[in-house]
Amino acid sequence: QVQLVESGGGLVQAGGSLRLSCTASGRSFSSYAVAWFRQSPGKEREFVIGIAWDSITQSSDSVKGRFTTSRDDARNTVYLQMNSLKPEDTAVYYCATTIARAGWVGRHRDDYNYWGRGTQVTVSS
Repeated sequence: QVQLVESGGGLVQAGGSLRLSCTASGRSFSSYAVAWFRQSPGKEREFVIGIAWDSITQSSDSVKGRFTTSRDDARNTVYLQMNSLKPEDTAVYYCATTIARAGWVGRHRDDYNYWGRGTQVTVSS
């Protein structure tokens, strides 16, 4: 079993930055792909960005050039750096993980076995 806890959410003005963390416990993250999803009221949960265990990343078009992700396996933590935030980035952000082959990042909810409980990000205009 893997338990995930997200942190770092909050309220920020448009154009600002936030860094979210996703910390795993239960077992080592090192063979796992990790993705960030987000969900705003009335919308489906959507893929934002992900990182394979060999640090290859993929992101959605809506955040490309603004969001990056990185991992520190020694700390069992993955980070989501969000820059140039927009009001439409407002959502609950979830991290998710699954064991995976090198270079793989899933873009669908069903690709992941373990989920955190989410952290709220609110971007004011």
